[in-house]
Amino acid sequence: MKDFDETETFESCPISNIQKIVNGKWNMVILYFLSKETLRFGELSRKLPMVTQANLTKNLKLLESHEMIRREVYPQVPPKVEYSLTPMGEKFLPVIQELEKFANAYDQEKLEH
Repeated sequence: MKDFDETETFESCPISNIQKIVNGKWNMVILYFLSKETLRFGELSRKLPMVTQANLTKNLKLLESHEMIRREVYPQVPPKVEYSLTPMGEKFLPVIQELEKFANAYDQEKLEH
């Protein structure tokens, strides 16, 4: 990490560029599940039962608009739609993996106290 730079602003902060992606309450969880496997909407919905379909749809569209995930529609009846990580989303995998490690260590430390 660089030394403190008091001239740095929000606009020059590299984290501000991805804040809109990771900001949503469920975006990181969705990326985590999609890092494990390609999923259909219903499968994602079952993994996130506390998220309304409208909110899940909104979060998926946001992640798709930021090119983190892809939505693939298969021309069949009934329609089949799958979600998976894009190459940009796959570049985010090390971040997801480090967050998972931190979360596990954090949970373990909380148990010990």
